[in-house]
Amino acid sequence: MVGAERARRSRAAVGATPAAPLLAAALALALSLAAGCTTSRSPSPDDGRSTSGRPDGTSPPATSLGPVLAVKIDNADAARPQTGVDAADVVYVEQVEGGLSRLMAVYASRLPQAVGPVRSARESDLELLGQFRRPVLAFSGAQHKLLPLIDRAPLDAVTPGDASGAYFRGPDRAAPHNLYLRPDRLLPSAPGAAALTTGFRYGPAPSGGRAQASHTVRYPAARFTFTWSADRARWLVSMDGTPTVTADGQRVAPATVVVQYVTMRASAFHDFLGNDTPYTETVGSGTAEVLRDGRAYDVRWKRATAQDGTDFTTGDGNPVDFAEGQVWVVFAKAP
Repeated sequence: MVGAERARRSRAAVGATPAAPLLAAALALALSLAAGCTTSRSPSPDDGRSTSGRPDGTSPPATSLGPVLAVKIDNADAARPQTGVDAADVVYVEQVEGGLSRLMAVYASRLPQAVGPVRSARESDLELLGQFRRPVLAFSGAQHKLLPLIDRAPLDAVTPGDASGAYFRGPDRAAPHNLYLRPDRLLPSAPGAAALTTGFRYGPAPSGGRAQASHTVRYPAARFTFTWSADRARWLVSMDGTPTVTADGQRVAPATVVVQYVTMRASAFHDFLGNDTPYTETVGSGTAEVLRDGRAYDVRWKRATAQDGTDFTTGDGNPVDFAEGQVWVVFAKAP
């Protein structure tokens, strides 16, 4: 087990920017993997929060729930196609520096053999992950000033410097777009869908809505399009005009897409070029669009505290159910 300061140095080093030389990235990885420190992965005791994310709406005993696994995933052109995204229960899309995007995939029902490419964490990830019982967060590193916030957050943060053998470099891409995670090295097994304390409900579609064949969400330097496939009963994902597939050629196709309009403000952090790091506020309330079954529904969202899941309701206050299957939540800037 290495000291806390050494672990912080290795976390920051592995999270180097794309402009860092390949040799520096390789040396940083070697240092971090040599650390060999394993993080705690035991389930946390009941903290009294809601477990309404269970598909049947019931609340299982909290002591039966293990932690979910959240992985920060690179979404630059050089990182595609990604690995393991199709196995996630929930995929969050967030805007990062320069108007680009990054994904955070949350795993509870099953663990794929590998996930990646893995990239660095952001401050707003901590607020978003507060809804889960001490989740395991896998990421490549973070800015030095952000690491103390991560260390104090109610989660188990795991970088290559914290878990020996959990990460590996793929041979077909250049760093930093080639860092992958073996999930079974962090969790002994998937905790099950009951651990998804997101507040999401699953069931029949609400009444009303409007027929919608496709929907596009634009960031300053990224674009996501979701196209309804009646044959697959899923929304086919495209990024920047290109169909999104996994590394093994499978089309990424969630059952439900939520475009959640939120406040985005500048955080206290910047990238190496001086660009502001956006902070995505996921606590509060606002509007959203829910896409399911080839239709779009205008809804309201509300999240009272960082320890709560998010409630989605119709205009008359009735809960909105999602379709069974993977959910994508795209955080878009509120008008």
